[in-house]
Amino acid sequence: MADPQGFLKTRERELPRRRPVPVRIRDWKEVYEEQSSTELQRQAGRCMDCGIPFCHSGCPLGNLIPEWNDLAWRGEWRQAIDRLHATNNFPEFTGRLCPAPCESACVLGINQPAVTIKQVEVSIIDRAFANGVVDPVAPERLSGKTVAVVGSGPAGLAAAQQLTRAGHTVAVYERADSPGGLLRYGIPEFKMEKQHVDRRIAQMKSEGTRFRTGVEVGVDLTGADLRKRFDAVVVAIGATVPRELPVPGRELDGVLQAMDYLPPANRVALGQSVEGQVTAAGKDVVVIGGGDTGADCIGTAHRQGARSVTSLEIMPQPGTARAAAHPWPTYPMLFRVASAHEEGGDRVYAVSTSEIVGDEQGRVAGLRLHEVVMGEQGFEKVEGTEREIPAQLVLLAMGFLGPQAEGLLDQLGVEKDARTNVARDGHFMTNVPGVFVAGDAGRGQSLIVWAIAEGRSAAHEVDAWLMGKPSRLPRPVSPTDRPLAV
Repeated sequence: MADPQGFLKTRERELPRRRPVPVRIRDWKEVYEEQSSTELQRQAGRCMDCGIPFCHSGCPLGNLIPEWNDLAWRGEWRQAIDRLHATNNFPEFTGRLCPAPCESACVLGINQPAVTIKQVEVSIIDRAFANGVVDPVAPERLSGKTVAVVGSGPAGLAAAQQLTRAGHTVAVYERADSPGGLLRYGIPEFKMEKQHVDRRIAQMKSEGTRFRTGVEVGVDLTGADLRKRFDAVVVAIGATVPRELPVPGRELDGVLQAMDYLPPANRVALGQSVEGQVTAAGKDVVVIGGGDTGADCIGTAHRQGARSVTSLEIMPQPGTARAAAHPWPTYPMLFRVASAHEEGGDRVYAVSTSEIVGDEQGRVAGLRLHEVVMGEQGFEKVEGTEREIPAQLVLLAMGFLGPQAEGLLDQLGVEKDARTNVARDGHFMTNVPGVFVAGDAGRGQSLIVWAIAEGRSAAHEVDAWLMGKPSRLPRPVSPTDRPLAV
C-alpha cells in the first residue's frame, strides 16, 4: 500500500491551483497550473489500499487505483504508467474530463475528503509522455482480418487501438477533418488542449491503425460498402441528436444548439478560420442546461467577451453534502463549481422557459421564464413568478437523445431499443451479424470513462467473433453494466 499513515498525516485534499480568472479568460489554455511532485505524492499516499477497494467498482474501467497510487507515492513512475495503461487506453482524457465516480466511491470519502485519484491519474500519464515512455504497442502478428470503426470519439478510438494490437487491420472513419470526435471539436481547449489528442493519435498510427477523415459514412460511403469491404464493423458514432426546446420563438436567429456553437469556437481557438461564426462578443448570453456541455458554453462565452452570461436549470439547486438518496459509494448529486462557473455569470435553478422573445428583425432579444416545483405530474409552474431576461444569444445544452438514425444506421438495418439507441446483445453485437456497437450510440449519453470501457469491451467481442475463439483482450464491462449511481 501507499503510506500506511498517509490519510492520518495528510487529512487535507490538495488539488492543483487554477490560473487566475482575469488571466485565463484571455486565452484558451488549460485552466490548471502544474502540481508539484511532492504535493502529488503526498496526496497519493493518502490511499489506504482498502481490503475492498470500492474505487474499482466506481470506475467502469476497473482501474487498478490503489496499485498506481502506491507506485506514484513511491516515485516509481514507469511502473505506475504500466499499471494505468493495463486498464485504460487514454488516461490523459479521463484524467481531464471524467467526473471521477471512483472518487465518490473512495472508502476514505466516508468520513474524509476522498483521495485525489483523478489528479494522480493525469499526472502519471503526463509525466510518461514528457519522459518519452509512451511507446507504440505493435501487434505480434497480423490476423488477416479487417475491421471498420465508424466514429473516432473515445469509444471508437479505444476499440480501434485494442483491435489493432490484437493483429487486425483497422480503419477508423471520421466525418470531421481530424480524428477525435467530440474530443477534438466539442471539448474546449481550456478543458483539454488538443495536443493530448494529437499525440495519442500519433501513437495509434505508429501501431498500424488507419484513419480516414472527411468521410461521412452513410453519405460518402454506405453501410453496404462497409460490410462488403470489412470483416466486421464497429459503430461508435455517439449520441448526437440534441434535445430540443419546443417553445415559441425557437426559430429566432441567435438560438443555437450547443453543438452548433462550440465546434466553430473551438476551431477558431485552434487558429482555423470559420465563415459565419456566431460569437458571444458583447452579448447577453443565456445557456439552457446545467451540465458539462452548458459549462463549456459558459467558459467559451466568457473568452469571447460576452457582456453577461446566465445559466438556466430546471432542476432545483443541489446541496453541498450527500443526500439520503445518494449514499456512499454512489455518485452524489452535489452543487459543483466548474472552472467556467468560477469565471462569472449567474446560475439560476428551478426555472423553465415559456417563450423566446424576438425583435423586429427576427433576432432573439430575451427569454420569458417562470419558476417551477416538482409535482405529481412533473414540473409545475409557480404562479406569479414570470419574468423576462435579456438575451441576444441563447444556447441549448439540454443533453442528447440518441444516435443519428438517418444514413448509416438505416442502411445497416440495425434495430433500436426503447430509448432509440442501437440495440445490442451481451456481446455488443447488433441484430446484424458482424456489426457491433459501442459507446453512447448503444448506451445513450454517458461519461467518457464508460465510452472507453465499452470500446475496450466491444473490441474483446469483435476479436473473439473474428477468430472463432476466446479473445486475449480484456473485457471490463458488459452492455448491461451500470455505474454506482441512481
